[in-house]
Amino acid sequence: MEELTVKSGHPKGLWVLFGTEMWERFNFYGMRAILTLFLINSLLMKESDASIIYGGFLGLCYLTPMLGGFVADRFFGNRNCILLGGVMMAIGQFLLFASASTFGSDLGLASTLMWTALGVIVFGNGFFKPNISSMVGSLYPKQEKNKLDTAFTIFYMGINLGAFLGQFICPIIGDVKDAGGIRDVHAFKWGFLAACIAMIIGTAVFYFLKNKYVVTPEGKPLGGLPSKNDSSHFEEGESQKAVFSTKALIVSVIAFFAMFFLFRYILDGNNFVKTIIYPIIYASGITLAGLIISDSSLTKIERDRIIVIYIVAFFVIFFWAAFEQAGSSLTYIADNQTDRTFLFGWQMPASMVQIFNGLFVVMLAVPFSMLWDKLRVKGKEPISPMKQAIGLALIAISYFIIAYNVKDLGNSGLLAIKWLILLYLIQTCAELCLSPIGLSLVGKLSPKRFASLLYGVFFLSNAAGYALSGTLGSIIPATG
Repeated sequence: MEELTVKSGHPKGLWVLFGTEMWERFNFYGMRAILTLFLINSLLMKESDASIIYGGFLGLCYLTPMLGGFVADRFFGNRNCILLGGVMMAIGQFLLFASASTFGSDLGLASTLMWTALGVIVFGNGFFKPNISSMVGSLYPKQEKNKLDTAFTIFYMGINLGAFLGQFICPIIGDVKDAGGIRDVHAFKWGFLAACIAMIIGTAVFYFLKNKYVVTPEGKPLGGLPSKNDSSHFEEGESQKAVFSTKALIVSVIAFFAMFFLFRYILDGNNFVKTIIYPIIYASGITLAGLIISDSSLTKIERDRIIVIYIVAFFVIFFWAAFEQAGSSLTYIADNQTDRTFLFGWQMPASMVQIFNGLFVVMLAVPFSMLWDKLRVKGKEPISPMKQAIGLALIAISYFIIAYNVKDLGNSGLLAIKWLILLYLIQTCAELCLSPIGLSLVGKLSPKRFASLLYGVFFLSNAAGYALSGTLGSIIPATG
C-alpha cells in the first residue's frame, strides 16, 4: 500500500486539515477584524455595547462546540459536522454582507440581519471547530502520540496563516478611509463577502480531499458515523460508550440553572448579552465539566487525566480575556489614539493592526516547534503547565508595556504604532506557549469516547475568556 506520510513524518491528512482550517480562520478572523468597527460606524452602536456584543459572540462561538462535539460523537460524525459547519458559516457571512448592504436604507433590517448572521455563524462554528481539532488528534495512532505537540503547532500555523490573510484582505477592502480620514461606512460589505468566499473554499477543500487523505495508516476513513466505529478506534481496554446516570443528568440540569441565576446576579446589568448570554456560557462550562467527570464508565486514570484538562482550561480563561482585547479595546485605540503611519507613509487601517499577531505566528510557529523538539531530545522540555505559565507571564508583560505608554495619551498626542506591534509580538510568543500546547494536551489525555466533547470543554474555557474580554472591553473609557 502507498505510504501515507510526508517527509516530516506527519500524515498527509494533517495538511488537508491545515488547509481547511486556514480558510475557515480567514473567514472568521477577517470578519472579526472589522466587526466592531461595523457595529459602531454603520449600525451606530456605542463602543461599550459593541465590546459586549463582540465578547458574547466570540463566547458563543466557543460554547456551541459542546453541542457540535456531542452531535458528532453520538450521531453525525466529525466529517459531516465539519461540512455542515462550513456551509452555515458561509451563509452567516453572506448575511453580514447583506446587513452591510442595507443599513443605509433600513437600519432596523440591517440590525436584524446582523443578529441573524452572528447566530448562524455561532452554530456553524460549533459544528466545525471541535471536530476538525479532534480529527487532527485521530490521525495519530497510540504509538505516535508524541508527535501531537508538533502536529498541533503546525495546525496552529495554519490557523494563523488564515488569520493573517483574513486580517489583511478584509480590512484592505472593507475598512476604507479617504485622503481626509473619512471612513467609507458602506465598504464593510466587501470584507464580509471576502470572508464568505474564503469559507466556501475551505469547505470545498475538505469535501474533495477528505476521502483520499484524512484516513488511518491503513487507509480507513476517519471521522465517519459513530455507528461505524469499531474497537480499533479505541485504546486497549477503553470503554467505547459514555454512561451518564439519570441522577447525574438531573443534578446537572439543576446545577446549570442555579449557576445561571448566580452569574446573572453577579453580572447585574440591563444588556441582553451580558445578563443572558454570559451567564449561559459560564454555567454551561461548569455544568458540562461536572457531568463528564461523573460518568460511571471512567477509570481512575481517565478521571485524573480529565481533571488535568480542566485545570489547564481554567487558566486559559484569563489568557483569552486579555488576548481578545485585540478585536475591541485595542482596535478602538488603534482607530482613535494611534499614529498608524507604517511603511512609506502608508496609513494602515485600524482593523488591520491586529494582523501582526497572525504574521508573527506564521514566522514563529515552526521555530517554536523546533525549540520544543530540541529541548525534548535533551530532556529539558518544559511540561505543558509550565509552558502555559510562561504564556500567561508574557501576556501580562505585554499589557504592562502598553499601559505604561498609553497612560499620558491625553497630554502627548498619539501612540506610536511600534508599541502595538511590540505588544502583538510578545502576545504571539505567549500564544505559542499556551494555545497549541493546550490542544495537544486534550488530544493526549482525552478518552476516545469523550474526545470531541472534551475539545468542546477546552474551547468553552476560551468562551468564558471571551465573555470576560467583552466585560473588560466595555469598562474601558471611550476612545473616540
